Amino acid sequence: MAQALVLEEKGKLSIRNIDLPSTVGDNDVKIKIRNVGICGSDVHYYTHGKIGPFIVNQPMVLGHEASGIVIETGKNVENLKVGDRVCMEPGIPNPHSRATKLGIYNVDPDVVFWATPPVHGCLTETVVHPAAFTFKLPDNVSFEEGAFVEPLAIGVQAAVKARLKPGDICLVTGCGPIGILTALAALASGASKVFISDLAQPKLDIAKQYHGIIPINLKNESVEERVKAECGKDWGADVVFEASGHPSAYDTVLACVRPGGTIVFVGMPVDKIPFDLVTAQAKEIHMETIFRYAHVYDRTINLIASGKIDIKPLISGVYPFSKSIEAFERAASAQPTDVKLQIEMPE
Repeated sequence: MAQALVLEEKGKLSIRNIDLPSTVGDNDVKIKIRNVGICGSDVHYYTHGKIGPFIVNQPMVLGHEASGIVIETGKNVENLKVGDRVCMEPGIPNPHSRATKLGIYNVDPDVVFWATPPVHGCLTETVVHPAAFTFKLPDNVSFEEGAFVEPLAIGVQAAVKARLKPGDICLVTGCGPIGILTALAALASGASKVFISDLAQPKLDIAKQYHGIIPINLKNESVEERVKAECGKDWGADVVFEASGHPSAYDTVLACVRPGGTIVFVGMPVDKIPFDLVTAQAKEIHMETIFRYAHVYDRTINLIASGKIDIKPLISGVYPFSKSIEAFERAASAQPTDVKLQIEMPE
């Protein structure tokens, strides 16, 4: 039995003991959890009890953005040792699946992902995890930063799929946590500047503290006009990242990308949307989609360790485990000045 933050049912959280897997396999490590970020999906399960086909039908431990310390290793593990500070990639694919063999393990239909019903998450004292998906943290990367690798990996995946070139001008639609992280990943990947648009001025104020990010408040100006003023009225941004998932953004990204440019769809709309394919064809736009990430954890950690991406200003609050429910209530309130809240486990 272990202490954990348990989503009992929609709208009801408790901190209690729960029976979780504890046997360390030959290729596994056991990790004492230190920091866990609160993701929008965690909040959505808390407030709605489901995301699409994934429904909370029984108590589930939340959390999938984590860092910690290795306290036990399986007999075959050579890349990690007891005492190593680590972060964990939360999605474990079937190593024999066709998707995994093709290198796209993030879309493996058999993937087991923390805090996705019925799989328990990591907001608990210890977890057992495959060593292959556990990554050592450099000495200058804190546990707080280590727990930020998971959401940042989404932005890095988007930048990788965009095939950015040095000096590219980019646009990100949506200035939520993933939008900001995508903008930072684009800058770290060689973009010369990144416009980012939203309706929430507090979020834009957070983003603009980073050199190279240019905020656009949709209440005050047109994204299309601002981008074309910078890039030319018959041109546009080299790469556009759609990170809002809002139906109104899709016409914007088509209007703002240059001929032959690239759109990367990061945000996920709730419902099906109409899409102007003819405009995309007339511009010969390259279109990419992402779902989580694959093969980017190492490079994400390196970007933080090197100082290319500083995510510390995005940590809006760290709560002790004993106040986990309070932390989730704050996250659910969606305060406009919050980007990322974390929970710190006892040492």
